[in-house]
Amino acid sequence: MITIDVFVRILDLAGTFVFAISGAVAAVNRRLDVFGILVLSFVAGNFGGITRDVLIGAVPPAALTDGRYLLVSVLAGLITFFWYAGVDKLRSPVLLFDAAGLSLFAVTGAQKAIEFGLNPIMAALLGMLTGIGGGITRDVLLTEIPQVLRSDLYAVAALAGASGVVIGDILGFSYGVSALAGAVLCFGLRFMAIRHGWHLPIARRAGRRPPEADTSDDNDAS
Repeated sequence: MITIDVFVRILDLAGTFVFAISGAVAAVNRRLDVFGILVLSFVAGNFGGITRDVLIGAVPPAALTDGRYLLVSVLAGLITFFWYAGVDKLRSPVLLFDAAGLSLFAVTGAQKAIEFGLNPIMAALLGMLTGIGGGITRDVLLTEIPQVLRSDLYAVAALAGASGVVIGDILGFSYGVSALAGAVLCFGLRFMAIRHGWHLPIARRAGRRPPEADTSDDNDAS
């Protein structure tokens, strides 16, 4: 029978592969060489988990001590490098895989934070950080505004999924049940946001007079 630790590790590796693909695709789109592609695939797939582990004191992070994380990241990078055309044709499925990876990372991140004794609120926030940390680092390296700050309900979906795990733990449900509920909630929100363009409200900036109007006013006054 699979233990919780093994189950969490399997989910973590699956999420790593999915996010590593997204990092490699972004690197190819920015015309990076093969080394850059492998770096971005590792960053996107692992930096969320590394940040989580450092914050909760699980050091050295699992991604740096378990060679399977590096292997999965390199495999994703090489697949994208050699078969980018095929991966690019799967753009819509890749978005769904990305949503699945977000769900996996959110629930495993929250569960690991719970195991290290964090309170429910912090555990939920760290679950969210696990899901979005790799993407933020990837975009920063590519000098872009992180997609999680402008994508449709990306961080919100991760927080919802992590909260599902935390609430399940408080209510005494098994991790399998809590993880499934959290993952389904996260994936469902992200999927609906992609399909229907759901997003949080955007601030409206007050309009300013065009320079031409200012100039004409100054001329009239003179």
